[in-house]
Amino acid sequence: MRAADRLDDAVSANSWIDPVAGRIAFQDYAENAWLPARQIEVTTRAGYNSYLRTHFVPFFGPMPLARIRPTTVQAWVTQASDKGLSPRSIAKYHVMLHSIFARAMLDRVIAFNPCENTELPKVVAKKYRILTPEEFETVIASIPPRFKALVLTDIETGLRWGELVALRPRHVDFLRRTITVSETIVEVSKKDSPTGERMIVKPYPKDDEPRTLHVSQDLLDTLAARIADLGLDRGHLLFPSREVAGGIPLSRANFNTRFWRPAITAAGIDFPLRMHDLRHAHASWLLAGGADLKSVMERMGHSQIMTTQKYLHTLPDADKKALAAFESIRRRGSG
Repeated sequence: MRAADRLDDAVSANSWIDPVAGRIAFQDYAENAWLPARQIEVTTRAGYNSYLRTHFVPFFGPMPLARIRPTTVQAWVTQASDKGLSPRSIAKYHVMLHSIFARAMLDRVIAFNPCENTELPKVVAKKYRILTPEEFETVIASIPPRFKALVLTDIETGLRWGELVALRPRHVDFLRRTITVSETIVEVSKKDSPTGERMIVKPYPKDDEPRTLHVSQDLLDTLAARIADLGLDRGHLLFPSREVAGGIPLSRANFNTRFWRPAITAAGIDFPLRMHDLRHAHASWLLAGGADLKSVMERMGHSQIMTTQKYLHTLPDADKKALAAFESIRRRGSG
């Protein structure tokens, strides 16, 4: 009777958990309940599908949710670490795992989240190595001619890859000397694509808001020459996969493998440099040149100013300049 009373109290308090519900397998719940309920972008959904297949289903797949304990999650962390997964990646995947169990709690499938208080490996912050203007000149000299306009546009605008390859002549205002970022192209595997296509055009950038950037006359001249040479219409892609009007989007993987990495090697760059790092260089150069944080934040399309702040003092000679500034002020007191 006391047990029955406790169950009645739990039902009344809306805290009763149906023990039958907890028998659902992790894979079944994650793939058929948690993931479909997420309101997320297509690239995020594709990433979650990949993480489930690669990192979670092989370990948790057939386990009933109610049988997964904190020690089970800790064992997954240990296994992932032993297999060489970086602490940063483990922390990122653990956030996703925590979300799955949090949703299961809301659905009254389980009584507690086994991801609480997991001991994760320490993540050591990495220091950015920013490309200098001098190094960029060696890079642009090594880039195949057909991609020079692409790289020059990226370093001057700091666009994300998807925003860059989605640019069209209609986005360039030659009178006002601006480029408007209003579209992006995302690249996903066909098995994770909702349309079956690898390239999906989205009518808004990552931050969900179009932004307009002022650019130099030199860049405008470069883009104007490209538009004329290829005979591009207003709606054609500026940087298609082949040098033809009306071409399809340029693949990041193909560009990196066939053109970017060989160019970086030929330029003699002695540290790992991704195309995306031109975006970091753009922000760092702006800040080093005296641009204020708010302006750089808006230009980069950041939603939080803390994201922009990480680019402060990232050029190799920033610390020397800081010391020189300190010494110049210090000498005023001893002169």
